[in-house]
Amino acid sequence: MANIVAIVGRPNVGKSTLYNRLTESRKAIVDDFSGVTRDRHYGQAEWIGKKFTVIDTGGFVHGSDDVFEAAIRDQVLIAIEEASAILFVVDVTTGITDLDDEIADLLRRSKKPVYVVSNKVDSAKQTHDSAEFYALGLGEVFNISSMTGSGTGELLDAVVENFENEEEEESELPKFTIVGRPNVGKSSLTNALLGKERNIVTPIAGTTRDSIRIHYNQFGHEFLLVDTAGLRRKSKVNEDIEFYSVMRTIKALEDSDVVILMIDAKDGIEAQDINIFHLAEKNKKGILILVNKWDTVEKDHKTAKEFEQNIKNKIAPFTDVPIIFTSVTEKQRIFKAIETAMEVYENKTKKIPTSKLNDVMLDIIEKYPPPATKGKFIKIKYVTQLPGRSPMFAFFCNLPQYIKDPYKRFIENKLRENFDFSGVPIQIFFRQK
Repeated sequence: MANIVAIVGRPNVGKSTLYNRLTESRKAIVDDFSGVTRDRHYGQAEWIGKKFTVIDTGGFVHGSDDVFEAAIRDQVLIAIEEASAILFVVDVTTGITDLDDEIADLLRRSKKPVYVVSNKVDSAKQTHDSAEFYALGLGEVFNISSMTGSGTGELLDAVVENFENEEEEESELPKFTIVGRPNVGKSSLTNALLGKERNIVTPIAGTTRDSIRIHYNQFGHEFLLVDTAGLRRKSKVNEDIEFYSVMRTIKALEDSDVVILMIDAKDGIEAQDINIFHLAEKNKKGILILVNKWDTVEKDHKTAKEFEQNIKNKIAPFTDVPIIFTSVTEKQRIFKAIETAMEVYENKTKKIPTSKLNDVMLDIIEKYPPPATKGKFIKIKYVTQLPGRSPMFAFFCNLPQYIKDPYKRFIENKLRENFDFSGVPIQIFFRQK
């Protein structure tokens, strides 16, 4: 099951800076004013070989303390329910506040592992001051400076100690997870494929408490279909429910083989969909995009091409993804969608014989060798596919450190052209021969 680490705390204690530190990104905007984080941020992190998703629970609106308190309380409750571990960030420069006490009170009643993170500890005196946080009654206090990174190693050692390893039992059946906004047609697709009506998801946000798994075995295809809570548009729902649906979707996504991203033909692909797309890509999942309600769009002979190009522009640089235009209510191309999902799964689990790989790729490399750097010529001698849950290739050469990203992209494109990895992210490594 997916490991999710939620960062909670009152405004302006350094949650977003810690998020950036753990995910090695600059995605979350940080400022000295509270309430800067208005969007949910979720990203991949890894520590001593264990991968997990980090969620920054920002997203506060400016208002009275009461508004802050209500918003924070809701987020903490959702984090308690959904996360594998909770980082409770407090600020050593201000000490314990009433809001910290309230959050601690909620966390003490939970059964989830909670780690008190005393942030902004930059001196011996502040290390001494942080002892007051033991009064929160949540166990050990971890002193860190999320700005410089000091102390985060010890914190992560403790956090990942209880995480399960990725080596979950290999499921015999492929798992396909349908994600998308509510009313985009996810439930209708499930019903249409099964040939019977099932109330999988109601229109009420947060109704689906668990991802629902359906064993599908028809027309020569057998797999597990996972239905998830919808990803909501910001303007249509309050912050805590949107946060809840994101956590649900992440859990289902990380436990799947192929992610079927459904979008509405009228709305196109939105920011929330793109976030989930990139999360699936980072997790090395197979991806298929379904454009539903295509029957409601006025079109000419160019419409589909233009729509497809627009999607590819937004999801770049990984654009080798099947895009299928469907109408679930009219049952147009829904079985083509399933056949394509099976093809993506086969591409993801495909193993290419080493001899064939070398015959094709070494011939291409000989014609288009990597450019020489500082007068040094790079010679690639041998290629092999590495064992793994998604396609990974090792190219052995004399000077791997001189191979630049444009050449890596060229090699990836040639692998895709010759061996069909449509819908699947692939990894390429250059190693010393």
